[in-house]
Amino acid sequence: MDRRKTAVRIATVTVILVYAGIVTGWHLYSPERNFVLQTPGADNRPPETARKANDVRIGEFFMRYDEITSSLTGKWTCFRGETFTNIIHTSENIAPGEEDYAALWSVETGEGHAAPVICNGLVYFLDYDEGLSSDMLRCFSLESGKELWRRWYRVPMKRNHGFSRTAPAVSDDCIITLGPQGHLMCCHPVSGELKWSIDMQREFKTEVPFWYAGQCPRVDGGTLVIAPAGEETLLAGIDCRTGETVWQTPNTLKYKMSHSSVTPMVLNGKKTYVYVGVGGVCGVSAEKGDMGTLLWNVSKWQPSVVAPSPLQLSAGSIFLVAGYGTGGALLRVSRNGSKWDASIVEQYKPKDGLSSEQQTPILYKDMIITVMPKDGGSLRDRLVIYSPSDLHTPVWSSGADERFGLGPYLVINNYLFVFKEDGELYVYGIQSGSMRLVKKQRIMDGVDAWGPMAYADGKLIVRDAHVVKCLKIVD
Repeated sequence: MDRRKTAVRIATVTVILVYAGIVTGWHLYSPERNFVLQTPGADNRPPETARKANDVRIGEFFMRYDEITSSLTGKWTCFRGETFTNIIHTSENIAPGEEDYAALWSVETGEGHAAPVICNGLVYFLDYDEGLSSDMLRCFSLESGKELWRRWYRVPMKRNHGFSRTAPAVSDDCIITLGPQGHLMCCHPVSGELKWSIDMQREFKTEVPFWYAGQCPRVDGGTLVIAPAGEETLLAGIDCRTGETVWQTPNTLKYKMSHSSVTPMVLNGKKTYVYVGVGGVCGVSAEKGDMGTLLWNVSKWQPSVVAPSPLQLSAGSIFLVAGYGTGGALLRVSRNGSKWDASIVEQYKPKDGLSSEQQTPILYKDMIITVMPKDGGSLRDRLVIYSPSDLHTPVWSSGADERFGLGPYLVINNYLFVFKEDGELYVYGIQSGSMRLVKKQRIMDGVDAWGPMAYADGKLIVRDAHVVKCLKIVD
């Protein structure tokens, strides 16, 4: 028995010593000691193929899948439509029938909330491909849903409630996108040809907000109007044909970029670009004589996060709203010659009046339509109507079982289409001071259906965080 134990000990020690020798030898042995330091290019690698992770080359990749011609002429050209109101008037009969709306096509996407735009039978939206770590502009046929082309570029990011958030701006000769990291890209809307690009972090020293860029580009008379809110430039006008900056507003106010979008308004007879940044609200001249000049600003309204755009109520009043407990405010602007005065005349918490967290309310026939935020008291998540003359007392609200979360809404003719954040569509007939539910339809088992809708040629496009779907709403 003792001999057997001794043999086992000897075998064990031998195995340990052999193993230790192998490991030590593996670490010490080098198969080649005569290394030669090579100069760049000596390995015959093609020039400019070695890249850093943050070396973004906007629009560098392109793929065409098909080409179509379309007789459709309808347009939904930008965030909130051509009039920036989220209201469209059409000769098409969109009165809801008894049958469900037919789904013409659907497309799976990366996680995001970027809204589509429509122009002459083509649909465009931003997407993010996690496998390729790339932003991409995708183009589809409005009629068939077939993908026609895509242009993309590598920009590594981590998911933060999705990626893409912005709607492009499209016209007959260009489509302009603003990616999550502040990359502007302009392409031809039919061919997909890259026309120009701007990295706002490099060009303007823009600080991209948490949850990525949510500002949607605006095009006004051939000029892209954007708010870089960088170290030196607050707003800028960029020639849509060339990508050259044609005017700039100095950022003397030191605003930071928000998720809100620049909104054109006519205030006291003056065409003005109104922007809600992190730090306050400002008005910038949109007229040729003094284009880009800062006219007025207020610092009393300073939400840390703001997504909705400003809503003009009259020639001298603007409604402001933000989420995360901020609530609403009324801003008054007056003018005496070249002198301007702006002030917050009313401000309140969400439970005390008209509020919204993410979507911009709609002003329609002397009614302000909104979906109240989750901290809106007993009206939380409900569809509500207020009068512009009283921002505290609701005129009408949907029932307790009709709550919509952060879902979008738009007006077509005299109907309000509301897309609940779980993928259910509601249609209301708009009456004087009230609404009547006329249709309800489950469109998808949606997740975070927050992206704004788009309409053209009898077709309504909706989306959740993973799917874009086209509905035929006109017979």
